Amino acid sequence: MQYSKKILGLHESATIAVDTLAKKLKAEGKDILSFSAGEPDFDTPKPIKDEAVRALNLGFTKYTPVAGIPELLDAIREKLKRDNGLEYERDEIIVSNGAKQSLFNTFQALIDDGDEVLIPSPYWVTYPELVTYSGGKPVFVPTKQEYNFKASALDFEKHITPKTKALVLTSPNNPTGMVYDKEELTEIAKMAVKHKLWVISDEMYEKLVYGVKFHSIGSLGEDILKQTVTINGLSKSVAMTGWRMGYAASKDKKLVKLMTNLQSQCTSNINSITQKASIIALSLTTEVEQMREAFEARRDEACAIIKRISGISVVKPDGAFYLFIDISKVKGFNGDSMEFCKELLNQKGVALVPGVAFGMDGFVRMSFACSIEDIREGIARIEAFIKS
Repeated sequence: MQYSKKILGLHESATIAVDTLAKKLKAEGKDILSFSAGEPDFDTPKPIKDEAVRALNLGFTKYTPVAGIPELLDAIREKLKRDNGLEYERDEIIVSNGAKQSLFNTFQALIDDGDEVLIPSPYWVTYPELVTYSGGKPVFVPTKQEYNFKASALDFEKHITPKTKALVLTSPNNPTGMVYDKEELTEIAKMAVKHKLWVISDEMYEKLVYGVKFHSIGSLGEDILKQTVTINGLSKSVAMTGWRMGYAASKDKKLVKLMTNLQSQCTSNINSITQKASIIALSLTTEVEQMREAFEARRDEACAIIKRISGISVVKPDGAFYLFIDISKVKGFNGDSMEFCKELLNQKGVALVPGVAFGMDGFVRMSFACSIEDIREGIARIEAFIKS
């Protein structure tokens, strides 16, 4: 049988694969602690669920406009203006089935065969896969631990060629949790405007920052706003991973229309119940802050424990809920993160994601979106594994 070359070149998400394996082993009765999934362990806040039930009882179960109902688009507009200093019209926003579809739509609408997209490494596993599937070429911009895994404007500029069309910016970052400050973003914005590059700004973790201020790159001037596609959603900030709500915003109305055309031919609108619930979710503050504070406390304790373990180290993240742990000095593995994770799972029942999946071997990603008790036990098992 013959299959599409495009689809044969697409790989399964490493983070989902590890999490699926961990759940399978746990279902078989094995003592497994999984720190692999990028999913808050909190329940969706009650006001959101109540609104979903209300919408269901009112019979709001039919097709909606592809890009989202007007009330939701207005709620997103208000949120972006209030929280990010960004102003958009309704026809400059499209709501999709999670930020993954928002990114898929964006790359499909922007990238032609051979176009290059700059992606700082380490990177979220989905970016290069979507760029490649869209016919483009991911060009990785290496970062260093001593510079907090952040790419400077100069780092990006060194990799620009006549084929470069866009760059991906993720702040807070997955897998490192690092946040770009205003000065760093300003320099990147100047560089992008100078070279006429699209900036795809993934801001999914913006609500989860610790002791730093989050800035949207599109808010730094009209020129960079015109070249920025802002990607966000509700999966991380209000624990709505399964609800599948993401959105993209761009001042380029034609781009948004093209993305809407594409979505109309594959998934149409996101489910109607989620749309009604999302209007409430976008205005919540207390519940979001409670989750943020819990994540910050877990981050602080996890980093303090790891600091006392010989052989591994971690740069304390500014945001998100991940630790990107340096295991390059652990004896017997030579920085092979895949082998490290396999043996750790087999011997101690701890599931982490190998750094090689994010384009940087010698590291592993550990999510702290779980109970503090699991974090303590998990790190204790990691320490015992290293000593053995």
